[in-house]
Amino acid sequence: MSNLLLGIFTVSFCSIGYFYSWRHHTKDNYKIAVLLLVLCGFALRMYISCDFFLHSWDERYHALVAKNLIQHPLIPTLYDNPILPYDYKSWITNHIWVHKQPLPLWTMAASLSLFGINEIALRLPSIILTTIGIWLTFSIGSYLFNKKVGYLAAFLYSINGLIIELTGGRVPTDHIDTFFLFFVELAVFFTILFAQKKKFIYNILTGISLGAAILSKWLPALIILPIWLLIIYESGNFKIKEIIFHFIIMMLVGAAVFIPWQLYIYRVFPVEASWESGFNMNHITQVLENQTGPPYYFINKIRINYGELIYLPMLWFFWKTIINLKDYKRVAICIWFLLPFLFFSFVKTKMQAYLLFTSPTIFMITADFFFMLSDYKRDHKPKWVYNLILLLLICLPIRYTIERVKPFEKIDRNPLWAIELRKLNKQNFEKGILFNYDKPIEAMFYTDLTVYSYIPDKKTIAELIDKGYKILINDNGNLPEEIKTNINIQKWTFSY
Repeated sequence: MSNLLLGIFTVSFCSIGYFYSWRHHTKDNYKIAVLLLVLCGFALRMYISCDFFLHSWDERYHALVAKNLIQHPLIPTLYDNPILPYDYKSWITNHIWVHKQPLPLWTMAASLSLFGINEIALRLPSIILTTIGIWLTFSIGSYLFNKKVGYLAAFLYSINGLIIELTGGRVPTDHIDTFFLFFVELAVFFTILFAQKKKFIYNILTGISLGAAILSKWLPALIILPIWLLIIYESGNFKIKEIIFHFIIMMLVGAAVFIPWQLYIYRVFPVEASWESGFNMNHITQVLENQTGPPYYFINKIRINYGELIYLPMLWFFWKTIINLKDYKRVAICIWFLLPFLFFSFVKTKMQAYLLFTSPTIFMITADFFFMLSDYKRDHKPKWVYNLILLLLICLPIRYTIERVKPFEKIDRNPLWAIELRKLNKQNFEKGILFNYDKPIEAMFYTDLTVYSYIPDKKTIAELIDKGYKILINDNGNLPEEIKTNINIQKWTFSY
């Protein structure tokens, strides 16, 4: 099925599903309404995940490391068999790969092991987690506000173009950030359950979720701590001593989840771990990989990711919180958004997905403003102005979703280069090395070859042949004469 036909089918299915979901919501039938949101959100995520190739940044690297983890879960590698010298400081060409925390990579590895080395299996964990996130957003929004707000927030989550793009691996940081978003929300969800029911297990699960969030994308997950304190204190179900006790338990459980891996890599891979730790800190003080922007970078980005009118509900919500600081639920939402926003605004290296884990707050703020304005317009004029604002609050995010998902464009979602690599994998290339190929990371995912983008010198090639390696070289029309005439080298011509 072509991309255009699949896109039309997906949009039609989701349009009908969202329509009936809204109807059930108006009848307070939230079980079916949210179920339809989940089904439609799942459909959008499956659609965008049907790109049958690896995306350049950063999915291909995560994919290759996940594939290699299948064979040795405690040894994360990019070049699994680095035949030629490499620089351990280069995360795009090195051997031991501790550039990211391991939980998303382990989960992707498990999926690849179960369902085969393919793109859908790679993206399946993100598909599942961001689909569950729709329901989590409804549950959190229902507690912090009410079911109407929770429902609309869940709808905005389900259609959000950035979340969907990250799920499909189309934009940088991809599955790492979808995991991080999920576990931050999961920790808040279990915090709410603990506040309501005072069951010890829910606090343990909060700690596990905190640890899992850190094992997904490190210390920004600590935003969970002030949220936990405010929700637990606001519930009125705990004395101060109980709050302190359970807070310590939650942190200890979280530490028990994420600290062992940090100790392990510093002991087993001390050089790489030390370098990556320093590299991560450099994001704060240096511009890395040309990813930067002014202090207002994220102020500008939120209009693109959440709709141009997003500033209106956010300013209203912050003002309403300031005039009533004893509303700890609203304060918790403000902290969830503002602390990361302020921190990352002044960090030198900036990327749009850095604040993804705060997106549930934006959805809830928008939903709360929507229903406030909907009630307000009943007694105020001109009604057409309020109706226009309400319409744009929904339509602008939908427009961005269509622009990002691209359901009506004729695009090649199964490019020839990926097809050729799959065919190449059917050949028997034991101890094979492919040189002069511009997509080495992708090639190592689809095949069992070790792949380099360049041609080594004549002496290196001779030594490799003497060691029993099978040499393949991509003939791009510019091969040196000694390569062309060497009968021990297989020449392959790729079409891309």
